[in-house]
Amino acid sequence: MDTLLPCRTHDPELWFAEHTTQVEQAKALCRTCPLIDGCLAGALERQEPWGVWGGEVFVDGAVVARKRGRGRPRKSETVAA
Repeated sequence: MDTLLPCRTHDPELWFAEHTTQVEQAKALCRTCPLIDGCLAGALERQEPWGVWGGEVFVDGAVVARKRGRGRPRKSETVAA
């Protein structure tokens, strides 16, 4: 069973990465996992503080659409706000 679980067969650090591209890669790998629903439910129940769980990104204990990288926001993000 562990061979079917992406979080067990890839670098665990990927699910706690800081770079957006790596976070998106972890989310994509989660979508192939047979345990995605249970993983997400467990993370919500435990109020996971951060990381990718069940194909979703957690930041400060809340699910967010995308994880923003460190540093200043892009100009397009500040203009849209």
